[in-house]
Amino acid sequence: MTETTFPQCRIVTHRLLNPDTVERLLNKFFNIHGIRRMVLNGPRLPTVIPSGPSKGIPNPHGMRRTITVGNQELTLQVHVGTILLELENRDAIPALKNACDDVFTEFPYRLSEGRYMKTEPTLVDYAKYGPNADKEMLGLADPSSRTGPIILQGTK
Repeated sequence: MTETTFPQCRIVTHRLLNPDTVERLLNKFFNIHGIRRMVLNGPRLPTVIPSGPSKGIPNPHGMRRTITVGNQELTLQVHVGTILLELENRDAIPALKNACDDVFTEFPYRLSEGRYMKTEPTLVDYAKYGPNADKEMLGLADPSSRTGPIILQGTK
């Protein structure tokens, strides 16, 4: 049996994104056929201050908002700066570039192709999902999160 490798892309902006910008971009991505997995990376936005003299106090951060993608609502848990995507094939890359060009009009971004996501289970994946983890979930585990990843059902 041959192992299929799917193309992966990384979108890096020159600044961290507002929730409105993330929402516009993800809604454009939601309509693109061929996206298998997506990871939003950036500094974590905890609901409660985790350490220091203010430990345990609520952390009112303006960038932690609920956004609507497609017909689902999700709360941003990171201040998005990098987006990793795994695609079915390379045919979706021009559509991704067009979506980024439409959204990122006031600042530059870089879209590059390479290997950015895990394809084999790591220790964190094993601890989070067990020995029979779904291959689609590999590399999506946040070891400090008490919740699992958010799954958006796109169009096929």
